[in-house]
Amino acid sequence: MKSITIDGSQRESVGKKATKALRNAGQVPCVLYGGDKPVHFSAKELAFSKLVYTPNAHTVVINLENGDTFNAVLQDIQFHPVTDRILHVDFYQLFEDKEISLNIPVNLIGNSRGVKNGGVLRRPYRKLRIKALPANLPDFIEIDITPLKIGDKITVGELANDKYSIAHPENSVVVQVRTSRTAVADDDEEDDAEGAEAAPAEAAQE
Repeated sequence: MKSITIDGSQRESVGKKATKALRNAGQVPCVLYGGDKPVHFSAKELAFSKLVYTPNAHTVVINLENGDTFNAVLQDIQFHPVTDRILHVDFYQLFEDKEISLNIPVNLIGNSRGVKNGGVLRRPYRKLRIKALPANLPDFIEIDITPLKIGDKITVGELANDKYSIAHPENSVVVQVRTSRTAVADDDEEDDAEGAEAAPAEAAQE
């Protein structure tokens, strides 16, 4: 998985007054959880643009001025209700031997045969909750929808992978092509139907 680096400074004071002063200076108060104790630090607001304003999932390398470096993932973020400025960010520390859960984007590729014939593409899940070791976290889950005809679907169970587990029921529908009023029969379906009709007729002649 791709990683974003955030340079920060460890915070000595975590009170409301100090936090307000940080925000006035264009800094965002942050806390890193998951280690022996929480690590309080701050970073420039612009440093979060590639992490927050994107549909992609990333891990984070936090570099502090004192030389400490941590691998982490974004856990929670708070925005100002009026200005949408970032008020506070929580991170969770990653360890190579500990699994982590993360929402991973679902990317669809190809052009569905069913959609070409007037079907409607339905995708209830644009992200899936994945559990894996940090080294096995994918950037995204790719699904080729080219073969899908009207009525076809792909479920979580069909996306099984040795490197990670998906924290949704196996029968959960990830993508589906549903019929519509403008849908027409697929060429293969028409051929199958003609073959089925011809067989009884030939049998009758015999």
